[in-house]
Amino acid sequence: MYLYDEIDQRLVDERVAQFRDQTRRFLAGELSEDDFRPLRLQNGLYIQRFAPMLRIAIPYGFLASRQLRALACIARKWDRGYGHFSTRQNIQFNWPKLEDVPDILAKLATVQMHAIQTSGNCIRNTTTDHFAGTAPDEIVDPLVWCEIIRQWSTFHPEFAYLPRKFKIAVSGSESDRAATRVHDIGLQATRDAAGKVGFRVLAGGGLGRTPLLGAVMREFMPWQHLLTYLEAILRVYNRYGRRDNKYRARIKILVKELTPDVFRAQVEDEWSHLQGSASTLTADEVQRVEQRFTRPGYRKSDALSPGYVLALSRDKAFSNWVRRNVQPHKVAGYAAVTLSLKKTGAPPGDATADQMDAIADLADRFSFSELRVSHEQNLILADVRQTDLFDLWQQARALGLATPNIGLITNIIACPGGDFCSLANAKSIPVAEALQRRFDDLDYLHDIGELDLNISGCMNSCGHHHIGHIGILGVDKQGAEYYQISIGGAQGNQAALGKVLGPSVSQAEVPDVIERLIELYLERRDSEEERFIDVVRRIGIEPFKEYVYGNHHQPAASPRRQLATA
Repeated sequence: MYLYDEIDQRLVDERVAQFRDQTRRFLAGELSEDDFRPLRLQNGLYIQRFAPMLRIAIPYGFLASRQLRALACIARKWDRGYGHFSTRQNIQFNWPKLEDVPDILAKLATVQMHAIQTSGNCIRNTTTDHFAGTAPDEIVDPLVWCEIIRQWSTFHPEFAYLPRKFKIAVSGSESDRAATRVHDIGLQATRDAAGKVGFRVLAGGGLGRTPLLGAVMREFMPWQHLLTYLEAILRVYNRYGRRDNKYRARIKILVKELTPDVFRAQVEDEWSHLQGSASTLTADEVQRVEQRFTRPGYRKSDALSPGYVLALSRDKAFSNWVRRNVQPHKVAGYAAVTLSLKKTGAPPGDATADQMDAIADLADRFSFSELRVSHEQNLILADVRQTDLFDLWQQARALGLATPNIGLITNIIACPGGDFCSLANAKSIPVAEALQRRFDDLDYLHDIGELDLNISGCMNSCGHHHIGHIGILGVDKQGAEYYQISIGGAQGNQAALGKVLGPSVSQAEVPDVIERLIELYLERRDSEEERFIDVVRRIGIEPFKEYVYGNHHQPAASPRRQLATA
């Protein structure tokens, strides 16, 4: 866990005092709405459909149990008893009162948290792999590099008013679990032929109304030059990015219009003036940041207890949970455990205040008082002794947090949608709940196997629908809520953007369409090991389109559904 130094704490405390005064002046009529808007956005405060929404930063998704308890307190005292964990590894509160926000920020400051740069045209929260620091395939610990980027980007005067928002993701592993290819800048740790550590740098990725995969700027950039190269990219974007049209203002549009080759050449030219500047990293600076992190006091590896081995062999529910929700750890005798926030009937990514307190207790007992937020909207206890897994599972199950669906179709990623967001064209949560109910049979889920399903309520793609194996997008159709289905998207090392299946369908039709996609997949797969995305890549989109729409371009009812309702 990164611990604030005196400078960190002072910056956060001063920002709280500053925003308290700004809010007082606005409520007193001394600041206009136009003047107040950029000030509140710089502190993560939006005005949504029904109430303000406060987005709180969880830098690189890392939380201490004391911080989670503070979030639970905020949910009870100033909201409606729950919070929503987002795909940016942040948490959002949907019902705070404007006059209470300074008090909320003050509460956050007491546990080294804030809402700085969670909105506005600036560098947002840098995200990373939710198994960072524990994954066996890591080249570097990305937590340290994310913190270096956080310190460099926070209140950076040159990049406080970019043409549009800017997002960076860092992967420290050979396997990209941070979706680096769909970020404004994506960084993936790598080694050169001599074994030296550096980063593969991509720029110009992003989802939203114009989804694009990032282009490689450098196959290998030595770590010492990471910040100066980021500065070069941002300077070129700041200089040439569009400010006259917010729909064409993201860096992905600039890279596309200039072409990656031209953009890269401009970045290289800018970087030639920055090499050796004050932002060049040294081993001492990296060590300084690394020393601000507390590290778990791992115990010597123990043999698995007989009770655990027996439970694994005899208890199918426990065995399923271990298979889906437990991941390998770089330290022998430990494992990383995902607590699913995707139980049937619960909005994806939501956690109640009581659940937050209970999860903090689990972190204290089982994972060195630390936990992670994933961009898939779940919570992770990253340092659990294998001998404690059965006890943890029993407690998590009692809390509704042990659904064994990680990597399966009901592990749905979804934005809050039209239930809250003023930008949404359609609701996301009811669609997610309908799909959870349709696929609630665990045996059927495991037969289907690995499948990512993502839902967004509008083209902003907060639910990352473009990179779901199946993506669902809410659209407005003459004032009615409809849903466009795409297939073939993926994140990771083989990142791809999904292709639209056909005409949009009503909310009631969505579960039938998804079930027919699954039926064709199960019929056409070569083996139980072949995933949905593999079949789509092998046979293409047309067989799925024909199976769903037929000759009449209307979604056919699922035979399984017809039998169920006959």
